[in-house]
Amino acid sequence: MSSHLSIQEIRALPKVDLHRHLDCSMRWSTMLEIATTLGLKFPQKATEQQNHFLVTQPMANLEAVLIKFLTTQKLLASEEILERLAFEACEDAFNDGVRILELRYAPTFIAQGHSHLNYEKIHQALLRGIQRAKQKMPLAVGLICILQRILDLKTVDHVTSFAIENKNTFLALDLADNEDGFAPKNFAPFFQKAKAAGLNITVHSGESPDPRASQWILDSIEILGAQRIGHGVQAIHDPKVMQALIDKNIVLEICPYSNYLTQAFKTYESHPLRKLFDAGVPVTINSDDPGIFASVLSDDYLLAQNYQKFTKTDFNTCNETAYKHSFISESEKAKVWN
Repeated sequence: MSSHLSIQEIRALPKVDLHRHLDCSMRWSTMLEIATTLGLKFPQKATEQQNHFLVTQPMANLEAVLIKFLTTQKLLASEEILERLAFEACEDAFNDGVRILELRYAPTFIAQGHSHLNYEKIHQALLRGIQRAKQKMPLAVGLICILQRILDLKTVDHVTSFAIENKNTFLALDLADNEDGFAPKNFAPFFQKAKAAGLNITVHSGESPDPRASQWILDSIEILGAQRIGHGVQAIHDPKVMQALIDKNIVLEICPYSNYLTQAFKTYESHPLRKLFDAGVPVTINSDDPGIFASVLSDDYLLAQNYQKFTKTDFNTCNETAYKHSFISESEKAKVWN
């Protein structure tokens, strides 16, 4: 009997997704519908449409992918759209076997170019969509607030205050966007303030290949107080960093398909997921940007199985790790997880 799981069996596995960007999780059919409704210019040929909105082939680097996100950002244009986005993102995750879902978004990213939307309106619209989803399906969902490292520190401070004011409906504070030129230590005051207010901390770090990646990961843990690291895959090049992750029990939120599209690693085979897992580093498997990548979390599982020799037992281990390290309350998680 083959231990190889079919795509149906993978989809049926109960999963935890700790790293999914809500603002990049719009359903493909919804993208086209909203782009049409808003009167945005986009190609009418189906093949060109995908090229216009989606990232389905490896790009030069992380920055190239982040620039591409700005196309779909234009669609996040009203409270009604945001509520629908949140509801559909939950529904799509649930239909893919996800039972515990942490969604993150950057208030500044959504607000950009949408002057009628302030952070409060954005947040409440997303919460309404999530609430509606939770009434329909057994799903534990929480939101994480992202600071964009590329913005001026005054704006970053403003977003940090917003996250703290809404700490009852935010699980954690995160730092995302291009790392090059934006070292974690610059953001220490904001994360210290958030942590003191009771927010959890996760930080995008060590995603792209860079000689400074090891230091960035360590600084994210030691200076920013990260309990989890978004991606962190470059840790594979530094045994000292791997040991620190093991000793401090810091989870890596790994997104294999995303890492291939951003060329953090050139091939599915060269991805360090298996090596990190075998070394005892706490790893979890996540989807990152399923809307823009035209993917689901099961695709990441499929890659892990086909190229990294992950088994059902390995997946269960990753999901147990993710369950334990999810920032959602134990009582809420226990309701949806057997």
